[in-house]
Amino acid sequence: MTFWQLVLHLFNFALPALAMALFMPWAGRWVVGPGRASLRRRMGVQALCGLAVLVGGLLLHGQDGKMSTYIAMVLVAATAEWLMQRGWATK
Repeated sequence: MTFWQLVLHLFNFALPALAMALFMPWAGRWVVGPGRASLRRRMGVQALCGLAVLVGGLLLHGQDGKMSTYIAMVLVAATAEWLMQRGWATK
């Protein structure tokens, strides 16, 4: 594997988590309303949570790209956004 193949492989591994990190704060703002945390901070937290789930799925399953890992990533992203938006306190 060349260096560029490794870079592309790592980028494609992280791309679902980064895409979720980009869109979830906007979706949370649309559904719940503006929260206390800044948009940039919520995107960073979403990216870290998503990457942690992807790495955990890779270690658990022994390969990447399993649907159960992607389902877990969506659930973790939604839960993290709800917590950052303080969803329990909304009217």
